[in-house]
Amino acid sequence: MALSVYQASRPFVHVCFNLICDWRVTNQVKDLPEGPLIMVSNHLSWLDIPLLGLSFRRRIAFMAKKEYFTSRFHRILLNLYGGFTVERGTVDRKALDIANDMLQQGVILGIFPEGTRSRTEQLMRGRLGAAFVALQNDAHIIPIGISGTERIRYRYEDKSKILHRPKVVINMGTPFKLARCYGRPGREELVAATEEIMTRLALLLPENYRGVYAEKVAGHVELPSMTQQAENK
Repeated sequence: MALSVYQASRPFVHVCFNLICDWRVTNQVKDLPEGPLIMVSNHLSWLDIPLLGLSFRRRIAFMAKKEYFTSRFHRILLNLYGGFTVERGTVDRKALDIANDMLQQGVILGIFPEGTRSRTEQLMRGRLGAAFVALQNDAHIIPIGISGTERIRYRYEDKSKILHRPKVVINMGTPFKLARCYGRPGREELVAATEEIMTRLALLLPENYRGVYAEKVAGHVELPSMTQQAENK
């Protein structure tokens, strides 16, 4: 049911976004890797969810904080996109089991590694969950940098901009894998893996969106993955 509604709604959602913003996908990855795949992105607005859904042919199941379900609208949105909630600040076994099942079914798992929407548009420190799930499933990760979705609400806050279509960019990065971890990853491994994920994500964003990772990625063009580093040794 969820999959049929997801697919059926795509044309309607596509038209709606064409009306309210000028959005485009840059560096789109047409041939996604086989096997478990996790999409990680910065988070500026609830509109990120449907826009990211439109950017991939494969279905995405979003992993969202439990507080999202307190809003009826957000609950409907997440259900439509096959999303599920996670209890932040603890090890949510149920959410991890769902995430693992989704990946094994060939569904892209969507995670906002900051854990919440950035109210300043600046990239915040990443949490460890995305790295843990990726390492547990030996999954590919595709990083996405989103810019501009926070401007869409300005159309309605300022009547002079009601006809303005703000530019929104969904910038895709190259899929990569973290270095293979045998057994349960320790905190040190998770922190290092999270830093790689967030650094790659920051490189896909305009400089004024990079937040706490701005200094770290200054001067970088492309960061080789931990897998590539291991292979080159």
